[in-house]
Amino acid sequence: MAKGSTSLRKALKEMQQDTPDLKLALELLEKAAKQGNGEALYAIGSWYLHGNLVKQDLSMAVQFLLEAAESNYPDAWFDLAICYEKGAGIKRNFKEAFACYLNAAIAGDKQAIYEVGRCYYHGIGIAKNITVASIWLKQAKAQGVTE
Repeated sequence: MAKGSTSLRKALKEMQQDTPDLKLALELLEKAAKQGNGEALYAIGSWYLHGNLVKQDLSMAVQFLLEAAESNYPDAWFDLAICYEKGAGIKRNFKEAFACYLNAAIAGDKQAIYEVGRCYYHGIGIAKNITVASIWLKQAKAQGVTE
């Protein structure tokens, strides 16, 4: 059982209620996050990233996403890549964006597979290589992702 999974399950159960106690859910997620639970770290990060249930704070979002990515949570790698590419909550860094997309792709994120191909095609954070791009883009298309 992953660290913090009990608190995470309680938070998820609370969020499924007809009228969830958002403060309680956040407290439970924070408890799980403090125990290093990647999914909880990602959930809090995404709340801050999108301003869902908390006030949007891109730098806080990036902090949580970085921790979740260190726990190898695939969705965190992907969202972190977007933050690096756009310079949202963190200094714009195309090489880091590419590295994060690649980590997400390796972890099985279908959209990240496309993004790695896009980066190779346009030379975003990595040397432009149409041959390698076509391999990644073909793999993405095989999984139903075309843009």
